[in-house]
Formats: sequence, C-alpha cells, structure tokens
Amino acid sequence: MRRLIRIATAAAAIAVVGSSTPAWATTPPDDSTPAPAAEGDAGTIAVITVDPSNPYWKAEVDTAVRVAAELGYGTTVNAHGNDPDLQNQFIDAAISQGVDAIILDPAGAEESVGAVQKATDAGIPVFLVNAEISEQGIALSQIISNNAQGAALGAEAWVEAMGGEGTYVELFGNPTDNNAQVRSDAYHSVIDQYPDLELLQTETANWDRAEGKQKMELLLSAHPDVDGVISGNDEMALGAIQALREAGRLEDVVVLGFDGNQDAVDAVIAGDMIATVLQPIVQGTTLAVQQADNYLRTGETGADAEKQAIDCVLITAENAPLLDNFVMAEEGSGTTTASAPEPSTANTGS
Repeated sequence: MRRLIRIATAAAAIAVVGSSTPAWATTPPDDSTPAPAAEGDAGTIAVITVDPSNPYWKAEVDTAVRVAAELGYGTTVNAHGNDPDLQNQFIDAAISQGVDAIILDPAGAEESVGAVQKATDAGIPVFLVNAEISEQGIALSQIISNNAQGAALGAEAWVEAMGGEGTYVELFGNPTDNNAQVRSDAYHSVIDQYPDLELLQTETANWDRAEGKQKMELLLSAHPDVDGVISGNDEMALGAIQALREAGRLEDVVVLGFDGNQDAVDAVIAGDMIATVLQPIVQGTTLAVQQADNYLRTGETGADAEKQAIDCVLITAENAPLLDNFVMAEEGSGTTTASAPEPSTANTGS
C-alpha cells in the first residue's frame, strides 16, 4: 500500500545507480558506508545481511536480489557482520533513502528489536529472514529454518555414526544469535539420551571457519583422543576438519555440520563430514521478498502468521550429490528445485 503512495516521487527521492548490483561486490562487509539505492520499476528493497563471504549468506543475498529483480524492484545490499551498531547505520540509511521495504537478517535477537522498530515507525515494512528477533508485532514476517527439527535430524545421524558411544566436543555459534542455542539444545535433546557419549568441552567459534579451526586446535591439544565433533554450522565444522586433517586425526573423528553449504556437501561426499543439515535459505529468502511485494501491492503479506519456520533436510553421502549451492535437484530429473516443506507457524524453540 505504501508503494502506491510513494512510487510517483520515488525517482526524486532515491539516487539511481543502475541495476541491482550487490553492494558487497564493491564495498567490503566491514565498510560502514551504506550502499546507494538502486531503483526498479516497482520500487526499491533494502537487503541487509550478515556477511556474504560466507556461502550461506551469499546465497541469501543472491536470492533476494534475483527475486526482487524478477518482481521489478531495485535493491541495495549491505552487510552488518553481526554488529548491531552497523546494522543501525544501514537501517538509518534505508530510511533516509526512502526504500519501500527492508529484508533483514538481524544482528542479534535482542539487539535488533530497536532497529526493526525504527524502520517500522518510519513506515517501512521489515521482513526478517534466517534469524528472528525476541519480539513479535514489529516485523511483518520472521521466516526461519526449523533449527530444532534440523539439528535433531543431524544429531541422530551423528549418534548412529558414533555407535552411541565415545567422547566429543562442540563448536558453538554466535551467542547473540538465537539459532546457536536452539541448535545446541536440539543436538543435546538427542545426544544426551546416550549415557556413553561424553561431552568434553564446548567452544564458541562465532559461525566462522578460521575460528573453528583455531578452536579445534585448542580442543585437540586438550583432548587429543576425541572421537567426535558437533558444530552449529558448516563453516565452523570445515575449520575443525582442517585442524583434524593437519593433526592426522580426521579419519578417526566423526564431524557434523549444519547449513548445507557447498564446501560442506563436498566434505560429506568425500567422507570428511558424516552429515550436514540443509537450511532452505533459498526458499526462505524467496518467501520474504514475495511477502514484501505482496504487502506493498495489497497491504497483506499473504502469510498466516508473522513467524514462519521451514523444515530442514538431512544431507548425507546418499543425497549430497543432488545438492548444488543450497538447491536440491529432483532425483532422476537432473533439474534443480528450491522447493521444500511449506512454512509452519509452530514454535521452533527460540
């Protein structure tokens, strides 16, 4: 609805820079200079993500830009690197530029409430993807993966590979992100049922591959005979694999990841990782942009609820060859599809 009022004056209010080129292609994620707005026929959508150097968030950005362009919108893209202050700067810039909607992967559940409220108060609808905030009724949509369901699937496969016994360590994600605790809790809801599986130590590695490697090296120095690793995401797991390989322990340690990024899928195929869990980020981001478009055209998102969770898919050596950059091929068809179970409004534990 808001677009109908503003579209006639949008060209005067927004600096046009051409096509929907992602800002991070020329502006590093840690650069606090907001990207100028790129106007499309239907208006402009600001996409604010975490860090597109991570394949998962790159898929999020690429999907948002592509779907927005298909619907006639220009985009701006900025990355806050999980820094709430930087996120606030990008929200302020989006308000100043007069964008029509914001697609946001928030920098913390509590930390992002004020930023979302500020945009909403300015009359700009906000649609969250991948992570949620701690309050409802501010953002119009909060679309996430069903992290609890996915982590339980991964834990079951990992426990089976461990034979229900042995020692293990855990790599924990960014503590400000609800997803980190939800996944850890779901892992333990399965693993803790096996008394012969012993957790030796947990280290926070903030979703980062380099940190995952560094923390795994520390864990190996303290626990050289560890049998398994559970990781809150693929990047930390891939860092752990590097450390295990360098230590000559990779063949003896069972590693579990989460996200379904292509490097992790390749590691599953190679036998370096027992499994990963595909987060349907392509579908989730597609839904966020579609709901933004629907709201701008009709005043309704078209969704049954603000919070929407999409089930994850376990990726093992059997189905890993079907996955290509977060998109699963239809078995036997040779074609890829972003389809996944429809979003649920069930509580995912966060």
